[in-house]
Amino acid sequence: MTSTPRATRTRKTAAERRTEILQTAARLALERGLERVTMQLVADELGVRPGLISHYFATIDDLLCDAFVRAVTREREALLPEAEAGLPPVRRLSRLLGRLGGEDFVDLGRLWLNARHLSRYRPNLLRVVAEQEAIMRDALTAVIEDGVRGGDFTTDDALGACVVILVAIDGLGSYANDDTRFTHPALDTLLFTTAERELGLEPGTLRDGG
Repeated sequence: MTSTPRATRTRKTAAERRTEILQTAARLALERGLERVTMQLVADELGVRPGLISHYFATIDDLLCDAFVRAVTREREALLPEAEAGLPPVRRLSRLLGRLGGEDFVDLGRLWLNARHLSRYRPNLLRVVAEQEAIMRDALTAVIEDGVRGGDFTTDDALGACVVILVAIDGLGSYANDDTRFTHPALDTLLFTTAERELGLEPGTLRDGG
């Protein structure tokens, strides 16, 4: 009688395990909100003991901060993919604004609202939120400056134009938690019309895909 050999379990490296924990916490933060992410919840999702989570993250504050950074970094990379860096600035900005208006990024709006609220009471999260805001400002300002150099955009203040566009994005994102979202044609085109006005573009340029 022959015995069936047992399947060997591959032990994950510390880096792999940490990444797995962060991926799970970031997903849960997007789906349920930062304040509902706990060591126990992440452990349950992974089928491990909470002690394993605390081995890699000393406090829940550490885990939440790193999970937030991972979530918004991945979303930012999806909004401004590196693969599109060679596209004309008008096309890049048009795609960015179009993606933000899609359902795929509703959870991202909720996460930013959530993080900004919680950061009032969590100094470390406040610092992290400010850092991620600065990274997004730099990324969008770089696209605008590229467009100015090429003669596509007209503005004397690329950073100022960036800030106005981001404020419009945040303004629309503030409705992300509404069950019955107020709709109006002006809201459907707000991001495009704001950016077009700030950058000296003809109306419809960005909405038409550049």
